[in-house]
Amino acid sequence: QVQLVESGGGLVQAGGSLRLSCAASGSIFSINTMGWYRQVPGKQRELVASISSGSSPNYADSVKGRFTISRDTARNTVYLQMNSLKPEDTAVYFCRYTSGTYNSWGQGTQVTVSS
Repeated sequence: QVQLVESGGGLVQAGGSLRLSCAASGSIFSINTMGWYRQVPGKQRELVASISSGSSPNYADSVKGRFTISRDTARNTVYLQMNSLKPEDTAVYFCRYTSGTYNSWGQGTQVTVSS
């Protein structure tokens, strides 16, 4: 099993920045994908950004040019740098780990962007 612990959420004004972190522990395979998703009440969880071992990052169109995903393989940690935040970025952000058919989710961290 893989456990994920997110941190870094909070309240920020529009135009501001936040950095989310997700630390993975447990039985981590070297070939994996880690990503960030977000969800608002009443809507489906959506992919924000993901990064796979040895591949380029993937971003939702709505965050391209503003968000950057990165990973520290040695620390089994993935980061999401969020710049130029907008009120519509307000959501609970979840970290996800995937390897083969296995996947694990973090508990989520709230990001609130005020106008």
